[in-house]
Amino acid sequence: MQVTKEGSVRVDLVGGTLDLEPINLILSNVVTLNVATSLKAKVSIESMNTDEIIIDSKDYSEEFKVSLNDFTEHNLYIEPKFDHFNFVLQIVDQFELGNKGLRISLSSGAPAGSGLGGSSAMGVTLYSALCEFFNIPTDINSTIKTVKSIEGRILNQGMPGYQDYFPALTGGVLALIPTCSEIVRKQLYSKELKEYLEKHIYLVYSGISRNSGINNWNVYKSFFDGDEVVQSALQQIAQISSQTYSAIKEKDFKSVLYLIGKEGEARKSLSPHITPKQVGDFFDELKTCNAAIGIKMCGAGGGGCFILTHSGEKTQIIDDKIKAHGFERLDFFIESPLHG
Repeated sequence: MQVTKEGSVRVDLVGGTLDLEPINLILSNVVTLNVATSLKAKVSIESMNTDEIIIDSKDYSEEFKVSLNDFTEHNLYIEPKFDHFNFVLQIVDQFELGNKGLRISLSSGAPAGSGLGGSSAMGVTLYSALCEFFNIPTDINSTIKTVKSIEGRILNQGMPGYQDYFPALTGGVLALIPTCSEIVRKQLYSKELKEYLEKHIYLVYSGISRNSGINNWNVYKSFFDGDEVVQSALQQIAQISSQTYSAIKEKDFKSVLYLIGKEGEARKSLSPHITPKQVGDFFDELKTCNAAIGIKMCGAGGGGCFILTHSGEKTQIIDDKIKAHGFERLDFFIESPLHG
């Protein structure tokens, strides 16, 4: 038996960090907006007539083997021998394997440390594939709750934000609105919006290393320690995100480009390391020739990818500057919704 699944990696537009609980319920007007991209986390699960779990990781160019006995007799939550495969094995550990060996092939769909939530997308795609493999019913909310809990346990610095998980399971353009009982999903996808964003947004990989867990934890801790600068910045981000949500619903797409840049600027108050100097210098050069509208680091920032909004008229200048700075443009398109 074999099951193959794939799920979109997201690009966050505005409202990242607001998806940390319970900050999402303390601030007003919270909404997080992102898009599901053609960059895909991919999972293949195949039954084997062995007593092993074999993980074939395309990201690490590595094949990892663990016997079923070794797997079940160790504490996955603290066992160092499983290294970067701990997340995968903790997800597998949610299922009764019996004496069935598995071969699991994985790729996250995004460069390491990109800030695109590739590991989270891979996690929910893997869990969903395992549910299908073992014929266990599941839904979007329970899948996300389980995988987010596992990732939070591994992170050990508060719960991760929830926005990374949804696009892999839903596709489209999402507005995620928190309530005390659930995260409400609003599907904003339209062909008109898709084509406009694809024409006016560049996704660029800086190649600069980052650690999203550390950045998010510092912001989280500062918020609850009463840091007024951080609290004010997050409230400003919430206001900008709410304005962006309204602009999309009103089809004022040009304003969306400016609001993304405005949100990226407000985000700098969360940490002096949100936007690396190399990225800031790159944007300053583009501004001097009026080639760009705004810039925003993806995810928690500090490195990895960033999005650049532009008029669509000076793309050759942008392409030349990307090359000159040693960055890489990642081509993508926005996926259609998978669910209503």
